[in-house]
Amino acid sequence: MLDVVIRNGSVLDGTGGDAQRLDVAVKDGVIVALAPAIDGDAAEVIDAAGRIVTPGFVDVHSHYDAQVIWDSLLEPSSPHGVTTVVLGNCGVGFAPVRPSDRDTLIRLIEGVEDVPGDALAAGMAWNWETFPEYLDHLAGLQWSMDVGTQLAHGPLRTYAMGADAVENRPADAGQMALMERVAREAAEAGSFGFSTSRTLGHRSLDGTPVPGTYASFDELLAIGRGTAAGGGGILEFAAAGLARSDSPEVVAAEFQWIGALAEATGLPATFIELQAHDAPGRWLGEMEQAAIWRGRGVSVTPLIAGRSGGVLWGWDVRHPFLTRPSYQAVAHLPLAERLQQLRRPAVRAAILAEDDNPLTPYERKQRSFMRNALPASYLLSGVPDYEQPRERSLGALAEAHGRTIDEVVYDGMLAADDVMVLYPMYNYVDADHEVLYQQLADADALVGTNDGGAHCAYTCDASIPTFLLTHWARDRQRGPRLELAEIVRRLTSQPAALYRMADRGRVAVGLRADLNVIDIDHLRLGVPRAVHDLPGGATRLLQDAAGYDITMVAGQVTRRAGTDTGARPGRLLRRT
Repeated sequence: MLDVVIRNGSVLDGTGGDAQRLDVAVKDGVIVALAPAIDGDAAEVIDAAGRIVTPGFVDVHSHYDAQVIWDSLLEPSSPHGVTTVVLGNCGVGFAPVRPSDRDTLIRLIEGVEDVPGDALAAGMAWNWETFPEYLDHLAGLQWSMDVGTQLAHGPLRTYAMGADAVENRPADAGQMALMERVAREAAEAGSFGFSTSRTLGHRSLDGTPVPGTYASFDELLAIGRGTAAGGGGILEFAAAGLARSDSPEVVAAEFQWIGALAEATGLPATFIELQAHDAPGRWLGEMEQAAIWRGRGVSVTPLIAGRSGGVLWGWDVRHPFLTRPSYQAVAHLPLAERLQQLRRPAVRAAILAEDDNPLTPYERKQRSFMRNALPASYLLSGVPDYEQPRERSLGALAEAHGRTIDEVVYDGMLAADDVMVLYPMYNYVDADHEVLYQQLADADALVGTNDGGAHCAYTCDASIPTFLLTHWARDRQRGPRLELAEIVRRLTSQPAALYRMADRGRVAVGLRADLNVIDIDHLRLGVPRAVHDLPGGATRLLQDAAGYDITMVAGQVTRRAGTDTGARPGRLLRRT
């Protein structure tokens, strides 16, 4: 007897080819047959009439490094068709680690990826020191999806250099030799590669740059050689160009290291590519350079976003009125009751008339950033529109109606119960998605900045797979769209092939039964919402999706009609 037969679906197999009306048969976690009609008994028959059937989505840029220790569900990625994630990106992670450096790595993750330190301290279960021991620990856990990981530069450099890891000085020969050896051991144990950050925007909680920010080319080359000697993997760069304050000449020179390291080591490299406000045209030159490298046989792939990325504010997270006395008087109330109070004219008038209570230096910094960003921000509600024209920005609305920004923000956030404010920090200089469209038009660029597990109370970009399927294939009004089959390829076979996951990413006989059944005509996103379920009650943002009928991992249904089934077939995935 077969375990599952999916009948009558329109199969997009992940290669970019046209949809085919096929049945899919699953046995023992593997696809065993594809045919226009499959006979035979099955424990479960899924009618996929009017639906598309796709491979499970492979998300190579997540930050669940801590969350995998305490959470088997792995939201916010799992509601969006994701069946495989890769951790250890942007140079941050938790192995190798000496016992004396555990708090240092917690502060690093808290500062770089905005995961509350109290939640990390409460949720972590440290019983490893080396990277192979870390993988062995993960191998004993179970999740709703498969998990692979990379060796991160932050913990590696801290392991080799101690407190000197964050200093602007080169590692000595002995320290580089240790890092090379650890990189080789990590690759031999099954790491998917090595990640580093040269971005001054990536800092520990105390403001120190992430270890690796000032590493020399020779240090990176030694680590790359160790990775290659251990069996290979990806070299992932959060490159200098992302947010570094150095001169353009320094940024351009260090960007060239990516291709040089890939060529010298023979390893494929990736780098994060975002359009920044301070250098809106730099992305194009970097992507063109990556194409030149590929033309020479050097594998360098841009990791692009697919959506304008930014910061979210709302009544249950940070917002402009958080420290005003009349708001703080109702802040303790449950959200529904708080909204009722905030809609009272007397409460509104008091909050809008008040100054903030005394602020800490951190609060002043956050408040200054928010004040500067609000005029270029937008309201999200209902089915969120991430491509709003500039005339719908808060600043434009305030100017058009002769109102203050505070009035527009306050009333806009109370126009419905689900409103969030979005400040698009990247990929939105011209208030449209034309730059994103140009990036996506590069068939070799990989959608790889989803950041699931990171920036818990600030962003929720783990929903980008659903956004690609809805906005880019169906709903976009302000410019050209993309073919659905190509979007599915970008989410499945393309990342699986680059990260050498040969057993997934396509709907084909003999491959893993990681599958989605999607009501594509009715697929939609909701507005991000705050929950307070991290260890210790800390806050994070989730984003719901409607339209995923089935998500299956290794032949087991993990989500049905958008609801977790409790099945946990996901295991540690080691690069082979």
